[in-house]
Amino acid sequence: MAKGVSSASRSVPVVLVCLGALLFANVLIYFYIESLYQISETHVSPHGDCPPRHFKMGTMKNCSPWLQCPAVRTEVRKLKMIGQGAVKQVFLSEWRGHKVAVSKLSSLEYREDFLHGLAMLQALQGPHVVLLVGLCVEDHTFVTEYQPLGSLLNLDSVLEQEKYRKLDTWRTRLRLALEYVSALHYLHNSPVGTRVMCDSNDLGKTLSQFLLTSDFHLVANDLDALPAVERARGGLVKCGGRELRGEFVAPEQLWPHGEGAPFRDELMPGYDEKTDVWKIPDVARFLLGRVPGGDVAHLHLFQIHGECKRKDPASRPSARDVLGVYRTVYANMMKDNPSAGSRDML
Repeated sequence: MAKGVSSASRSVPVVLVCLGALLFANVLIYFYIESLYQISETHVSPHGDCPPRHFKMGTMKNCSPWLQCPAVRTEVRKLKMIGQGAVKQVFLSEWRGHKVAVSKLSSLEYREDFLHGLAMLQALQGPHVVLLVGLCVEDHTFVTEYQPLGSLLNLDSVLEQEKYRKLDTWRTRLRLALEYVSALHYLHNSPVGTRVMCDSNDLGKTLSQFLLTSDFHLVANDLDALPAVERARGGLVKCGGRELRGEFVAPEQLWPHGEGAPFRDELMPGYDEKTDVWKIPDVARFLLGRVPGGDVAHLHLFQIHGECKRKDPASRPSARDVLGVYRTVYANMMKDNPSAGSRDML
């Protein structure tokens, strides 16, 4: 009898050890999955942990305050124009050996849009927005970090280049799609309220609002048309007719008065952040391209993309909900294909 009791007592620690080992394994798996979830956030502090109104880029060792008018006028040297739109001209420029982009107001007619974009750049500095280097409101000029790969529109042509071809994988492309959704989530929950992207009436225009960084992340760049959703006024914003009449908005938000009715900007319906959600599947389709494994990602995202395209905006998921699904899909696909690890991360 005593022998049986002794045997039973010895078995208790063994059970506890097994349970402890199982718990430890689960913890390891949890942290592994969490690390995969955070892949898209590996560029959270790409320029260092600088205090507000400071920047650090390239080989800079220390943070510097935003350049003000005297420095912008005398230290920043314009090299050539690289872009021009209705609101601003953009020049490739140089500051103390660093390539930067100088944006200058094109026409006083769009001064309000220009200043709004600059205000958004100042307020939304972080991993999802291009780095602000300096500004001179008096001269209607601001300076940002230069990204030589250009906008997301260039993604396919960039990945066709020999030196980037090895990065043309579902991992790179799905991570960029995840970062796009993450950027929307940030804008919809920003420090300055819910912001929506008015100037995105088609796929090309939407992609042009984001830059592809040298380390293959994406950052929002053009914030001139980023109004706030007024919750106290019904949760809608008014965008100009130019932005809302394109084919890239939800059906109920197209011109609702028939082809025979003369267009009047003030008659265009308002919309909220769920219109940005409507666009996610189209952007993801472009970003995923036709690489091996992309079809698997599309399959995993099929349901959430269908929810994004619901006709009733109120029934669509939030960007936060979509982001959660993207993170899960990315983590699971990485777990099922661990051999490549994160070799596509520069």
